[in-house]
Amino acid sequence: MYVFLSIEGYYEFDVFLYLVLMKRLNNFLANNFIFSPRYRIWRHIIYWSFHTVIWATFWIIMGAPTSFDRQIFNMAMWIPVFILFGYPLVYGAIPHLLLKGKVTLFFLVVLVWGSIGLIIDMDYRSYILIPFQEFLGLDHILPRGQIASCYLCMATSAASPMVIKFYKLVTIKQRDWISAQQEKITAELQLLKAQVHPQFLLNTLNNIHSFSLANSPKTPILILKLSSLLSYMLYDCKGNEVRLEKEIDAMRNYIDLENERHRNKIEISWNLEGHRENRFISPLLLLPFLENAFKHGLADAIETSWISIDISIKSDALRCKIANSKNELFPYMKNGIGILNVMKRLEVTYPDRHELKINDEGNFFVVSIQVKLAPGKSASNEIPAHAIVAPHISHSTAVPVYK
Repeated sequence: MYVFLSIEGYYEFDVFLYLVLMKRLNNFLANNFIFSPRYRIWRHIIYWSFHTVIWATFWIIMGAPTSFDRQIFNMAMWIPVFILFGYPLVYGAIPHLLLKGKVTLFFLVVLVWGSIGLIIDMDYRSYILIPFQEFLGLDHILPRGQIASCYLCMATSAASPMVIKFYKLVTIKQRDWISAQQEKITAELQLLKAQVHPQFLLNTLNNIHSFSLANSPKTPILILKLSSLLSYMLYDCKGNEVRLEKEIDAMRNYIDLENERHRNKIEISWNLEGHRENRFISPLLLLPFLENAFKHGLADAIETSWISIDISIKSDALRCKIANSKNELFPYMKNGIGILNVMKRLEVTYPDRHELKINDEGNFFVVSIQVKLAPGKSASNEIPAHAIVAPHISHSTAVPVYK
């Protein structure tokens, strides 16, 4: 089989290949070559080779009387003294003084070591560099004594790796800090979710326990619903996000359990609008508010208990409003463990992407939450909102109007 490519096809392929190679090269340079200990020797070889060429070019531009090859040779001869003078500052003063906040001591050490560098410069030229060049019979040999240009070259050669080392260590420190923060956030989220699970499970088991004592035939159905909830909490909630439809299904299962238990005591209104498929949300984010609504909406002092749940999904925004009746003589407690955990998770998971309002209106209580969801890949096969019906829940119940 023969494959024919047009000129445009070849061009697009070349551009694609170039972008892929450049991306891999950038990743290699940024992650492996610069920071990996594996390439430490190669980094030094490449740096000093580049340094030698740059300084040789500089002296040629400044009008040096020798050739470029001679300048390369001269600068290569200076590399040992550059290393001797610069590396104590690079590997000593930078990590142990400057990065530890000892700024005054750092500059004092640099000043003292810079003064010692004058002696190093003169002695190296007088006892090593000049005698070696005279032995080779070279011309245009530097004189002995103090030469400002030589010391400036040596000082600059020490300052350059100091700047590079400082940037590298600061970058590593920032990466470690970001990694530690991410691990801290992950651990905090796991802890908060772990605190929600036992509380929710305990209340649900109490519901089923009451049916089992009465030998109700509905007990197997309720156990099946509990099994679904446990599967959701144990497996789906391990990730940072779950499908919104699973969170809503868990809410419906919980409502079914409570509705069976309090069939003659509470009126439930459930309204769901919008497409829930291919949307994602932090797990167990809405359930604690629903649980609190049942807990506080069934007080014995309330003549008519009711709960209203309105969920709306529009584009990438989820709006959930849960209202429940309450005894107006008793203030609603907002500092429960479940609610506080959800508030912390909202701050961590949806920073600047959520809005939570908790209002005590006297004889009823309202929680309104809005979050920006993570969209899925496609929403073309979603079910229309009017086709979604919550089983076992009365939709015709009249519920007092709430804000």
